[in-house]
Amino acid sequence: MSDVAKYGIPTGVLGLKAPTVHPDEGSLPIRGDLAHIALADRYLVAHYVEPQIRAIGATETPLLLKASTDSETVATLAAGSSFEALDFSGDWCWGCVGADGPTGYVPITALSAPASAPAS
Repeated sequence: MSDVAKYGIPTGVLGLKAPTVHPDEGSLPIRGDLAHIALADRYLVAHYVEPQIRAIGATETPLLLKASTDSETVATLAAGSSFEALDFSGDWCWGCVGADGPTGYVPITALSAPASAPAS
Protein backbone atom coordinates (compact mmCIF):
# COMPACT_ATOMS: atom_id res chain seq x y z
CA MET A 1 0.00 0.00 0.00
CA SER A 2 1.31 3.45 -0.77
CA ASP A 3 1.56 6.30 1.67
CA VAL A 4 -1.40 8.64 1.94
CA ALA A 5 -0.81 12.38 1.99
CA LYS A 6 -1.58 14.09 5.26
CA TYR A 7 -4.31 16.65 4.61
CA GLY A 8 -6.85 17.77 7.17
CA ILE A 9 -10.44 16.77 6.53
CA PRO A 10 -12.53 19.96 6.51
CA THR A 11 -14.92 20.35 9.42
CA GLY A 12 -18.28 22.03 9.61
CA VAL A 13 -20.90 22.32 6.91
CA LEU A 14 -19.54 22.08 3.39
CA GLY A 15 -21.53 23.56 0.57
CA LEU A 16 -21.71 26.29 -1.97
CA LYS A 17 -22.05 29.72 -0.44
CA ALA A 18 -21.83 31.63 -3.73
CA PRO A 19 -21.06 30.95 -7.37
CA THR A 20 -17.53 29.66 -7.92
CA VAL A 21 -15.25 30.08 -10.88
CA HIS A 22 -13.99 26.77 -12.19
CA PRO A 23 -10.18 26.83 -12.34
CA ASP A 24 -8.29 26.40 -15.60
CA GLU A 25 -7.73 22.80 -16.58
CA GLY A 26 -4.33 21.62 -15.36
CA SER A 27 -4.16 24.12 -12.52
CA LEU A 28 -5.99 22.77 -9.46
CA PRO A 29 -6.72 19.07 -8.83
CA ILE A 30 -10.44 19.19 -9.56
CA ARG A 31 -12.56 17.52 -12.24
CA GLY A 32 -16.31 17.34 -12.69
CA ASP A 33 -16.49 14.09 -10.73
CA LEU A 34 -13.84 14.44 -8.03
CA ALA A 35 -11.37 16.75 -6.35
CA HIS A 36 -8.42 16.70 -4.00
CA ILE A 37 -9.59 16.63 -0.35
CA ALA A 38 -7.78 19.92 0.31
CA LEU A 39 -10.28 21.66 -2.01
CA ALA A 40 -13.41 20.43 -0.20
CA ASP A 41 -14.00 23.77 1.50
CA ARG A 42 -13.81 25.66 -1.82
CA TYR A 43 -15.38 23.42 -4.49
CA LEU A 44 -18.40 21.12 -4.47
CA VAL A 45 -18.00 17.83 -6.35
CA ALA A 46 -19.45 14.34 -5.95
CA HIS A 47 -16.28 12.83 -4.46
CA TYR A 48 -13.17 14.02 -2.66
CA VAL A 49 -9.96 12.02 -2.71
CA GLU A 50 -7.16 11.83 -0.18
CA PRO A 51 -4.13 11.32 -2.44
CA GLN A 52 -1.68 8.45 -2.43
CA ILE A 53 1.90 9.68 -2.40
CA ARG A 54 3.86 8.15 -5.25
CA ALA A 55 7.13 9.09 -6.92
CA ILE A 56 8.11 9.63 -10.51
CA GLY A 57 10.37 6.76 -11.59
CA ALA A 58 13.96 6.84 -12.82
CA THR A 59 13.40 9.32 -15.67
CA GLU A 60 11.60 12.65 -15.90
CA THR A 61 8.11 12.50 -17.34
CA PRO A 62 5.67 15.03 -18.77
CA LEU A 63 2.53 15.88 -16.80
CA LEU A 64 -0.12 15.91 -19.53
CA LEU A 65 -3.39 17.84 -19.71
CA LYS A 66 -5.27 14.80 -21.09
CA ALA A 67 -4.72 11.04 -20.85
CA SER A 68 -3.07 10.90 -24.26
CA THR A 69 0.55 10.90 -25.38
CA ASP A 70 -0.15 13.71 -27.86
CA SER A 71 -1.71 15.98 -25.21
CA GLU A 72 -0.37 19.36 -24.14
CA THR A 73 2.36 19.19 -21.48
CA VAL A 74 1.43 21.03 -18.26
CA ALA A 75 4.82 20.51 -16.57
CA THR A 76 7.81 18.22 -16.63
CA LEU A 77 8.21 16.15 -13.47
CA ALA A 78 11.74 15.33 -12.34
CA ALA A 79 12.81 11.75 -11.72
CA GLY A 80 12.18 10.82 -8.10
CA SER A 81 9.90 13.80 -7.44
CA SER A 82 6.75 13.37 -5.37
CA PHE A 83 3.39 12.93 -7.12
CA GLU A 84 -0.04 12.83 -5.46
CA ALA A 85 -2.09 10.13 -7.22
CA LEU A 86 -5.84 10.78 -7.21
CA ASP A 87 -7.30 8.41 -9.81
CA PHE A 88 -6.09 5.42 -11.82
CA SER A 89 -7.82 4.50 -15.08
CA GLY A 90 -6.42 2.16 -17.71
CA ASP A 91 -2.78 3.02 -18.34
CA TRP A 92 -3.04 6.48 -16.79
CA CYS A 93 -2.89 8.14 -13.39
CA TRP A 94 -4.52 11.52 -12.78
CA GLY A 95 -2.93 13.49 -9.99
CA CYS A 96 -1.01 16.55 -8.95
CA VAL A 97 2.24 17.86 -7.60
CA GLY A 98 0.33 19.30 -4.61
CA ALA A 99 -3.08 20.61 -3.61
CA ASP A 100 -2.35 23.86 -5.47
CA GLY A 101 -1.34 22.01 -8.66
CA PRO A 102 -0.22 21.62 -11.29
CA THR A 103 -2.51 18.75 -12.21
CA GLY A 104 -2.61 16.25 -15.03
CA TYR A 105 -2.03 12.74 -16.26
CA VAL A 106 1.07 10.55 -16.25
CA PRO A 107 1.40 7.01 -17.57
CA ILE A 108 1.19 4.56 -14.67
CA THR A 109 4.49 3.10 -15.90
CA ALA A 110 6.16 6.46 -15.12
CA LEU A 111 5.45 6.00 -11.40
CA SER A 112 7.68 4.02 -9.09
CA ALA A 113 6.10 1.02 -7.40
CA PRO A 114 4.07 1.92 -4.30
CA ALA A 115 5.58 1.27 -0.91
CA SER A 116 4.61 -2.13 0.44
CA ALA A 117 2.12 -2.40 3.26
CA PRO A 118 3.60 -2.76 6.73
CA ALA A 119 3.65 -6.31 8.08
CA SER A 120 0.83 -7.05 10.49
